[in-house]
Amino acid sequence: MDPTTSKLCLLAAATLLGLWATSARKSRSNPNRLPLPPGPKGYPVVGNLFEMPREKVWLLYDQWFQSYGDMIYYEVLGQPILILGSLKRTNDLFEKRSSIYSSRIQKLPMILDLMGAGWALAFMPYGATWRRQRKAFHEHFHPNIVSKYQPIQAEEAKTFLRRLLASPDDFMDHIRHYFAGSIMEICYGITILEHNDPYISIAEQAFEGVAEAGVPGAFLVDLLPVLKYVPSWFPGAGFKRKAARWRACIREMLERPYHRVKGELEAGNARPSILQSMISKLPDESNPKRAEAEEMAKAVTAEAYGGGSDTTIAAVQAFFLAMAMHPDIRCKAQAEIDAVVGQDRLPDFSDRAKLPYVNAIVKETLRWHSISPMGVPHMSTEDDEYDGYFIPKGTIVMGNVWSLMHDPNAFVDPLKYEPERYLNLKDANGRLDNAVRSPGAAVFGFGRRVCPGRHLADTSLYVAVSNVLAVYDIKPPMDDEGNEVKLRKEVTDGMLSYMVPFKCVIEPRSSVALGLIQGV
Repeated sequence: MDPTTSKLCLLAAATLLGLWATSARKSRSNPNRLPLPPGPKGYPVVGNLFEMPREKVWLLYDQWFQSYGDMIYYEVLGQPILILGSLKRTNDLFEKRSSIYSSRIQKLPMILDLMGAGWALAFMPYGATWRRQRKAFHEHFHPNIVSKYQPIQAEEAKTFLRRLLASPDDFMDHIRHYFAGSIMEICYGITILEHNDPYISIAEQAFEGVAEAGVPGAFLVDLLPVLKYVPSWFPGAGFKRKAARWRACIREMLERPYHRVKGELEAGNARPSILQSMISKLPDESNPKRAEAEEMAKAVTAEAYGGGSDTTIAAVQAFFLAMAMHPDIRCKAQAEIDAVVGQDRLPDFSDRAKLPYVNAIVKETLRWHSISPMGVPHMSTEDDEYDGYFIPKGTIVMGNVWSLMHDPNAFVDPLKYEPERYLNLKDANGRLDNAVRSPGAAVFGFGRRVCPGRHLADTSLYVAVSNVLAVYDIKPPMDDEGNEVKLRKEVTDGMLSYMVPFKCVIEPRSSVALGLIQGV
């Protein structure tokens, strides 16, 4: 037996021994002999390995809720997994018991060990380091500070409108370019290139890897960590080659803009940005805390790019599809904008409170399309007893965001795109109905791990939606016989879900709108 095979056999044996030890520990830590939450029954040792969903898992879990109730428990190779399917369950565990359920999985070899993404807040375990980095992030993205980024967002929105006019068929690329440009300006003071920007290209490749590997079980190495020792040339080890490529992209995404801004700061020509501010406050080069502070500065700005741009990109894609599918909704929103803002200028942030229907579209878009359908998994750090059930320490706990946003008990006809559900129809002014479940209850995460960049994402989405509606009609495309093509919603798989590419017609509403687009 060659050395590599021998090593793998020993590691496999150690893994099986670990599974047996885990099973024995669970028996000792459940002194009241409470049952585990309901779920599909598995097999000895492997558990539900062969039933574990791998594609669009949120839909299968939603079906399982019909059979097992709003909590589903199963195990895969000794790893307990708990899926929550109601707002009551997510509130009970992630909010009321946040001290137990606020950590992250530390057994994700693909994304943490092989790809080197452990610096990201989203994957960092709950503790002192996480709190320091979260505090640093919050300093630049709390509700009272994001308003200072509005001029940048407004200017990028105007550029977005001009790009749509120049090449409307490329609207999917323009959506990505708009949000990436805003974030790069805010975080780094960098104006990106009109085409093939290297910063955007490397970041997209990095987050493509994070989105694919961020789903537990997406790669077999997460279920059998022993596989991380398999050589990259070994048959079936394509995941190692993927991880190496993504790791290089992630590192370049962190380092490249940092060194550019640092160099500009030293030369005295750095533009105002979050990173410029953080670098200027770093400890002296001789300070032993310097290296840690530098890594935090790199991480905070990279996280803002990933969380801020990808979330809003997916939402605006969904908005374009919804408008093309529902011309009546688009017309209602345009009538509101015309009545409140007029047609001689674009809507701005001061108009927002007077545009309830536009705000309802923002909310309904986030509800209708779950950008991160399963969120980022939490992990329990203690054995727990809840509602008559035993939840073992180390359980992966996920809230099914898609189910919470498509709950028929909260939303009538939940698959339908209907902004009116967020309006108080009894109110003469048609104001928003705060009694309706807000997308914020789930789409930005739960408890202490709620997305700290959600306020910036919200303002970015509003300015894009309101500006596009003000000057453009979005319609379905025509077939060769002149008939409208019937569009339908199709989404991609992974931790982040986007619209499958689709076509639509984007035209200025009028000659007045055309002049406004050209004049901004």
